[in-house]
Amino acid sequence: MAAPPAESGPEPPGGKRRPRGMLKLYYGLPDSAGETLAGPARGELGGPTDINGPHFDPEVFLTKLRKECPLAQLMDCETDMVKQIRALDSDMQTLVYENYNKFISATDTIRKMKNDFKKMEDEMDCLAANMAVITEFSASISSTLQDQHEQITKLSGVHALLRKLQFLFELPARLTKCVELKAYAQAVRYYSKARSILHQYQHMPSFRGIQDDCQKIMADLAQKLREKFRDGSSGAKDLAECVELLLQLGEPAEELCDEFLSHARSRLEAELQTLEAELGDGQPLGISGPATDILEFTDRGCNSFVGNMCLVIASYQELFVNREGAGGIARMAHDKLVAFVDGLMGRYFALVERRIQLERGVGDNSLLVRALDRFHRRLQALAKLLPASRAAAEGTEIVVHAAKERIRQYLQALQSFYMDCLTDVRQSLAAPRLMGKDSPNLAELLGTISASILNQIKSVLTYVHLFTAKDISFSNKPYFKGEFCSQGVREGLIVSFIKSICQTARQFCESTGDKGGSTPPALLLLLSRLCLDYETSTISYILTLTDEQFLVQDHSPVTPVTGLCAEAREAAQKLLNHYVKVQGLIISQMLRKSVETRDWITTIEPRNVRAVMKRVVEDATSIDVQVGLLYEEGVRKAQSSDSSKRTFSVYSSSRQQSRYAPSYTPSAPMDTNLLSNIQKLFSERIDIFSPAEFNKVSVLTGIIKISLKTFLECVRLRTFGRFGLQQIQVDCYYLQLYLWRFVSDENLVHFLLDEIVGSTAHRCLDPVPMEQSVIEVICERG
Repeated sequence: MAAPPAESGPEPPGGKRRPRGMLKLYYGLPDSAGETLAGPARGELGGPTDINGPHFDPEVFLTKLRKECPLAQLMDCETDMVKQIRALDSDMQTLVYENYNKFISATDTIRKMKNDFKKMEDEMDCLAANMAVITEFSASISSTLQDQHEQITKLSGVHALLRKLQFLFELPARLTKCVELKAYAQAVRYYSKARSILHQYQHMPSFRGIQDDCQKIMADLAQKLREKFRDGSSGAKDLAECVELLLQLGEPAEELCDEFLSHARSRLEAELQTLEAELGDGQPLGISGPATDILEFTDRGCNSFVGNMCLVIASYQELFVNREGAGGIARMAHDKLVAFVDGLMGRYFALVERRIQLERGVGDNSLLVRALDRFHRRLQALAKLLPASRAAAEGTEIVVHAAKERIRQYLQALQSFYMDCLTDVRQSLAAPRLMGKDSPNLAELLGTISASILNQIKSVLTYVHLFTAKDISFSNKPYFKGEFCSQGVREGLIVSFIKSICQTARQFCESTGDKGGSTPPALLLLLSRLCLDYETSTISYILTLTDEQFLVQDHSPVTPVTGLCAEAREAAQKLLNHYVKVQGLIISQMLRKSVETRDWITTIEPRNVRAVMKRVVEDATSIDVQVGLLYEEGVRKAQSSDSSKRTFSVYSSSRQQSRYAPSYTPSAPMDTNLLSNIQKLFSERIDIFSPAEFNKVSVLTGIIKISLKTFLECVRLRTFGRFGLQQIQVDCYYLQLYLWRFVSDENLVHFLLDEIVGSTAHRCLDPVPMEQSVIEVICERG
C-alpha cells in the first residue's frame, strides 16, 4: 500500500497535519517529528495527555484542558482538532481510492491461495496413503521371493546360454537369409558377434561345423562386396559401406586403400582429360584456342575435379584414417592419400598454368583475378581437409606466378604503347613535310603523348590493384601485402617503365651518321622536354600515386625518387645535346658542301649573298621557333647597339683591330699575323660541344657554334682568290646581321666570323678586301 508523500519541516500550529504523520497516528506508531498538535492540545510527551502517544487518555486530556485553558482557547483548540480530523478523513479516503485496485487484487490472491493450499493438502494425504500401500506390497514380495532368488538367477543364466546356443546353431541359416536379402551389414554384424565364440570352441565338432559353414558364407559375401566395391557405378555411400564391411571381415586395409584410390583415380583422370581437351592446342585466345574464358574454365575445374577430390578425401579419411579402431593403419592410409592427392593435383596445376599462360590480353584482368580467387578459395577448403598436402602451397605459388607474369605483360604493354606513341609522333612530324604543309605544334604533341602515357599508367595500376582488393582471398598473403606492392608493382612495373623511357631516349642519342640517322630532330627535342617534365614533376606524381594505391608493408630497398629523377634529367640532357649536334651537323653539311663545291680562285666578283647563307638564317629562325615551343627563352648578355653594323678585318680576330683597322694593310702582313696569333693566346677559349642548358638561347648558341666552327674548318682547307675572299666577307657580314640575335653572347658570333674572314685572308692569293659600304649594300639588297 503506497504511503502519502511526506512534507519537509514541521507544520505550523493549526496547520494541515502531514499525511505520513496521520498514517503513523492511525497505526499507532511514534512520530519522528515528536509532535502533531501544538499549543494547549499538546501534552507531556509519551504521557496520558499526549494525543499522539500510545498512552493517550481522553478524560485526563479533557480535564487538563478545562483546568489550564480559558474558554476562548478551548474553542480554538476544538476548531483546530475538527480541522485535523477532517483533513485526516480526507487523506484516508484519498489513500483508499488510490489503492483500491491493489486491495481488491490482494484480496483475490489471498482467497485463491487459501483454496490452492487446501487442495494441495488433500493431494499430499492421498500420496502418503499410496506410498504406504506400495511399501507394504514391496515388503510382501521380498519376503515371498527371498527363498527362491538364487534358483531364479541360475535358471536365468541357463536360459541366456541356451539362447546363445540357439543363435549359434541358427547362425548359418541367418547368414544365408541376410545374403539373399542383400542385408550385408546385418550378416556381418551377426558373424562378428559369434566369431570369437566359434573360434574359442572350434575344437568341438559341432561348433567346428558351424564355423566352417559361416566362413564359407562370409567368403562369398566378401567376394560380392569386392565386386560391388570395384563397380564404377557405385556411389560414395555404397563404397563406404563396402569398405567398412570388408574391414570388419578382416580384409587387408592396405589393399582396400589401394583399390579405393585406384577407383577414385580413374574418375578424376577422366575429368582431367576433359579439362585438357578444353585447352585446345595451346594457342592464344582467338587462334583456335579454348572457347571458354578462364573464369568458366576455373569454375568447371573447381566444381568437378577439385570438388570430387574433396569428396574422395573426406570419404577416404572417414573410412581409413578417422574410423574408430583404425590403429596402425591410419598412418599408412594417410601417407597413401597425401601421395595420391599431390600427384593428381600436380597434373591439375599444370593445366591451370597452361590456361593462365593463354591470358595474354593487357586490358581489364578482372576475369583472371576472379578466376584465381575462386581457384585459391577452393584449394583452401582442400587444405583444411588434408593439411599435409602441398596442394595449397603450390596453388598459392601459381597465383603468385600469375601475378608476376601479369606485371611483366603490363610492363611490355606500357613499353609497346610508348613506342606506338613515338611512331605516331614520327608520322605526325613526317606527314606535313611530305605534303608540303607546316609542321605540327610540338607543344600539342608533347601534351598529347604525356597525357596518353599517364592515362595508360593509371589504367594499368587500376588493373593490377585488383590483385590486392579486400574481397580477394589471396590478397592477405604475405607476398601480396609486401613484395607484390614494392618489388612487383613499384619496382617491376612503374620504375622499370620509367627506366625504359630513359633507356629508349638514350638509344636515340646513339645513332650514327652525319645527320643523326633516321631520327627527326624535332622528336629528339620533344623527348628531351618529356624527360625533363618527368624529372620535375611526373615521376614524383606517378610514384606517389603508386604508393597510395599499394600500401607497402615490405621493407625491402626500393629505387628512390631522386635516383629516377636524376636518370630522367640525364636522358633529357643527352637528348638535348644530341639535338644540338644533329641540327648543327645539318647546317654544317650545307656550309661544307657550299665551300667544297665552289672554285674560290676563279670565282667572279660577288654581287649577292650566296643562297646557302640565306638558308642557314632561315633554318636558324625555324629552329628558334621550334625550340621556343618547348623551352623558355633563357638569359642573354647585354647587347651592343651596333651589333648589326659591325665590320670585319681580313687579318685580325681581335676586337680592337677589327674596329680601328677595318681595311687590309699589305705593308705589314707578318706583323699582323704575329699580333693575331698573340691575341688568340689571351682570348677566351670557345667550347664548341659544351652541354646545352634547358632554354632556347643555349640550344641555338650550341647549334650556331657547331655551324660556324664547321664553316671555319672548311675555309682553312681551301685556297681563295680576291673575289673568293670578298664573297666570304659578304657571307659573313650577312650571317652577322642575323645570327647574333639567336645566341646568348653576340661576341661569340663576332669572334667566329672574325676567324672565318681572317682564315680566308690567310689562304687568299690576292687578299684585297671589299669596301665595307659595298658589303652593306650587297647584304641589304640580298
